[in-house]
Amino acid sequence: MTIEVKPATSRRALVLASLSFAACFYVWSLFGPLGPKIQHDLKLTDVQLSWIVAIPVVLGSLMRIPMGLLTDRWGGHVMFAGLMVYTAVPAALIAVFHNSFGALVVLGFLLGVTGSSFAIGVPFVSRWTPSARQGFALGIFGMGMGGTVVAALTAPTLADSYGLWAPFAIGVVLMLLLAATFWLIGQDAPVGRPRTVLADSLRVFVHEPRAWALTLFYFLAFGGFVAMFLYLPKLLVAVYHLQRADAGYRAAGFAALAVLARPVGGRVADRIGAERVLLVSFAGVSALAATLTGFYTQIVPLTIACLTMAVCLGLGTGAVFKMVGNEFPAQVGAVTGVVGAAGGLGGFFPPLVMAAVKTAFGTYTLGFLLLAFTGVICLAILALMAMRPSAPLGVPSQPTHSPTRTT
Repeated sequence: MTIEVKPATSRRALVLASLSFAACFYVWSLFGPLGPKIQHDLKLTDVQLSWIVAIPVVLGSLMRIPMGLLTDRWGGHVMFAGLMVYTAVPAALIAVFHNSFGALVVLGFLLGVTGSSFAIGVPFVSRWTPSARQGFALGIFGMGMGGTVVAALTAPTLADSYGLWAPFAIGVVLMLLLAATFWLIGQDAPVGRPRTVLADSLRVFVHEPRAWALTLFYFLAFGGFVAMFLYLPKLLVAVYHLQRADAGYRAAGFAALAVLARPVGGRVADRIGAERVLLVSFAGVSALAATLTGFYTQIVPLTIACLTMAVCLGLGTGAVFKMVGNEFPAQVGAVTGVVGAAGGLGGFFPPLVMAAVKTAFGTYTLGFLLLAFTGVICLAILALMAMRPSAPLGVPSQPTHSPTRTT
């Protein structure tokens, strides 16, 4: 059965979801650009700071699994509005209680749920978008990662001028305003949603190796972006002794390029196939990470390599979820949850590894080497999948059913 959807309604849903995702990512990522000030004010070690930065990432990652499933059942309208109301609570508490390591660990853990917004938005947008345009639409939605850019550009300056409470207070206001807006004018697409339990929705991971491949691909693409963005300010301050605000601006430039490249990756994946986009992405990340192992102490090679890597990672994130919608249209929410969780975990471990490596060896070389090695593994899996006699990666393995537009 074909369900007609007006283009204006579809566009409104995409704009609402993208703005809400950007606001959620602004709040969720604040510990990254604020890390140097938090470390200075609370006299923390590198490892303590890495835990504060990483804990919201890991909870946000793991919560994407149940949030994706619940979005399949209840719809993105209820889930997105509810998540934003929830997020206002830990953000408000951090604005008040931010003067101890223990408080930031506990409240950061609670704030981590906000990172699951991605698993709500992907199925919400997918169901509003025809299959032929899903890569581009999801890329536009994925530009909500730009919330991290806003955080990097504004949070250090706000914190230096007014205190650590200020960025989180702004986050509270954003969450409540957008929650009310989403609830009042947002709506779910008029298409059916699966009514299955968790075990049924995730059974695809037992029978479909491609689902696990997608988790690894997003582990590198999005996880690499999160890890580099969160740890880059710390590296710039530690190695080059930059001012905190300056380091935040440079991290914002990295994030901005990744954000802009994401819809490009989705659009190109719509046209030539996601596997070709991922090939370029992973090859670039591997080569650039390998380059950084020997040149991260030189500002020009570091700048060129990081900015180019941002583009490669953005292209990869734009392509992966084109594949999710094509390969698993009946389990978009559940598969998105697991794949998104893998991406978030990809942002959790590297900051801890980088801090541990720096503490143990006095260098970041091994951390970049591990990133390059992960990229090579992803390239090898892509090559193996391309040699299989089944349909090429990125081509739907079953019919897809998406709402169509009317003029």
